[in-house]
Amino acid sequence: MKIFRGLRSHTPGSAGCALTIGNFDGVHRGHQAMLALLNNEAQHRGVPSCVMTFEPHPRDYFAALHQKPELAPARIATLRDKLQELERCGVDECVVLPFNAQLASQLPQAFIEDTLVRAFGARYVLVGDDFRFGAKRAGDYAMLDAAGNRLGFDVARMQSYEVHGLRVSSSAVREALGAGRMDDVAALLGRPYSISGHVVHGRKLGRQLAESAPGRNDGFRTLNLRFSHWKPAASGIFAVHVHGLGPHADSPPLPGVANLGVRPSLDPADVNGGRVLLETHCLEWPADMAASLPGAEAYGKIVRVELLHKLHDELKYDSLDALTQGIARDCDDARAFFASLHTQTHRQTTRDRI
Repeated sequence: MKIFRGLRSHTPGSAGCALTIGNFDGVHRGHQAMLALLNNEAQHRGVPSCVMTFEPHPRDYFAALHQKPELAPARIATLRDKLQELERCGVDECVVLPFNAQLASQLPQAFIEDTLVRAFGARYVLVGDDFRFGAKRAGDYAMLDAAGNRLGFDVARMQSYEVHGLRVSSSAVREALGAGRMDDVAALLGRPYSISGHVVHGRKLGRQLAESAPGRNDGFRTLNLRFSHWKPAASGIFAVHVHGLGPHADSPPLPGVANLGVRPSLDPADVNGGRVLLETHCLEWPADMAASLPGAEAYGKIVRVELLHKLHDELKYDSLDALTQGIARDCDDARAFFASLHTQTHRQTTRDRI
């Protein structure tokens, strides 16, 4: 998938494109159905499929403008993960537009003529059933459809997508993540919820907690990933699967326990102070990493962490000893979860054989 940052970097082909517009936070099953339709229409027209998305989220922009952070939506996915999911859905191009004062004040008709027609060369435009655009959200589907008839592009609208009678939406995913209902999240997304990124250096405190001997640094070593938004939709302690540490691309995931949040028990002045961090301790390490300092070779690697089951919310511990005991309990609880998961899988396999 080709990725373009801003309109100036994108030059439309002579044949134009099939375009859809939206935030696509989470790229849930409703988004996936929409993108499948877009790809089909693009193929029939012999043009590339293209997604126009925004960073920051428009509601982030207006929350900052009015100094009301509570108006900003909790973020499901980082931009990295959104782009990866769009690529997995077969999209040919994605243009990431900075949502700023200029875009927010653009009149609906100017958005159609300057952006959709001139900048994108849109031959087909697919939008959701609640799509609004332009300054003060004055543009709607009827205006877009009328403009398409006049300017020579087709317009279609995708109705709501439901799973077991539940409308699939980013809001529904955020609500399920906030409540820690990870099975419901997976049903809405069509996959386990995950966060990916480069492993970064942290305070290196975890390796000193419960180390086998002074200076051994083999305690609760963690893999640290930054979540590049201040308001994640999920937070707390989770049983997880870690992908990307094995010797091969198809190596099985490693079980682990992770903390997603701001680490209230630590000094806010630490190296990642003020940033949302996903800290993951592997319950098992690959053999080549376990030999000396587990995880040291992971710095700079891109790993993906699936959040499978929420254990509890973040807790503030009064001392490092209490923190160490809390992490040990979390590891035991995560092991119990994986044991139950293994038992369920074994029972299902046995039933299938019968």
